[in-house]
Parts: sequence; structure tokens; C-alpha cells
Amino acid sequence: MRFQEVFARLESELALAGHVVLAPTSLGVHLTEEQDALLGRIHLHKIAMSDRILVVNVGGYLGASTRREIARAQALGVLVTYLEAHDD
Repeated sequence: MRFQEVFARLESELALAGHVVLAPTSLGVHLTEEQDALLGRIHLHKIAMSDRILVVNVGGYLGASTRREIARAQALGVLVTYLEAHDD
């Protein structure tokens, strides 16, 4: 996952603010295609369980999986909000 440190920082901040955070799973190791696909499916299930997704935009980058997740949330009627973050 790109920008892993940014995600970890925001996950901590949101949790400490009282939010339940269902973030993408990041194992920090090389995954097989099958493992990557499995984690992708699990993340789509997390989106289905959510009231809202927060799209973290670092430097204007939205990858293909993020765009797929946004489309899934919109199809399910899950609120999508965006946050411009910086990789510092």
C-alpha cells in the first residue's frame, strides 16, 4: 500500500477521536496475487459495513484500487469524503 505511514498516522488519530476505523490491511510483506486479491475482497466487505469512507488523497494520487473502492461505496450508498494529506 502506498503512503502506509500516512494511513497509519490518520488511523491512530481517528481512533483516538472515537471513530471505529476499518482500514485496508497492510502486512508490510510481499503478497502473492491470490493473497492480494483476498485482502482486496475483504476490504470491499469492510466498505459495505461502513457508514462512510474517507479517501486519503496524498499529492493528488488516487490509484486503481482506490477508485474501485469509491465506486463500491457509491453503489452501496456509503458516504464518501475526501481528505488531502501530505506525506511528511
